[in-house]
Amino acid sequence: MSTVKKKRTGAGGLLELVLIVAVALGLALGIQAFLVKPYRIPSESMEPTLDIGQRVLVNRIGNRFSDPALGDVVVFHPPAGATGGTGPQCANPEQGDGHEQPCGTPGREKASENFIKRVVGGPGDRIAIEGGHVIRNGKRAKEPFINECAGGAGCDFPQPIVIPPDHWFMMGDNRGSSDDSRFWGPVPKEWIIGGAFATYWPPKRIGLL
Repeated sequence: MSTVKKKRTGAGGLLELVLIVAVALGLALGIQAFLVKPYRIPSESMEPTLDIGQRVLVNRIGNRFSDPALGDVVVFHPPAGATGGTGPQCANPEQGDGHEQPCGTPGREKASENFIKRVVGGPGDRIAIEGGHVIRNGKRAKEPFINECAGGAGCDFPQPIVIPPDHWFMMGDNRGSSDDSRFWGPVPKEWIIGGAFATYWPPKRIGLL
């Protein structure tokens, strides 16, 4: 009788372990799908804040209940023209890509790819660019975190644009090496996946953003 009892106990223990593992995996997948998602930095556009290959955690639920704030680093879908083989394009050909104004006309079609940039302007803000620095509503923004522009397209847009309602203007911290809203326009809220709030790889860069 004792032998049979031990076998049943062993089988029950195995079933319990399988259930624990299944529940843990389900929670992990649920958290990633709905709450927090890891994201790998694919380019140098956010240097010096984030390096190529660095990994961040993105809050997928926060922006559903509140708007992104100025200075937030967010992951989002850019307009489809931003990821084409010919380079970023503004929906208004008279703006962006070296023209006098940054792009104020967002594209209507969402790209499937994800970008990560910093929020530098919100609905109703007047945005111009001077030497790679944001001029928001006539005042130069405090941006101690950026790499300066070294000249070229995107460093200077003296004529401002006004960001439309429910849209946000995104720029990389590496102002001379970032394809961003200067060239393809502000991003609607529904295209924003979430805010990056912490880095977890490599170990020496672990910390909050």
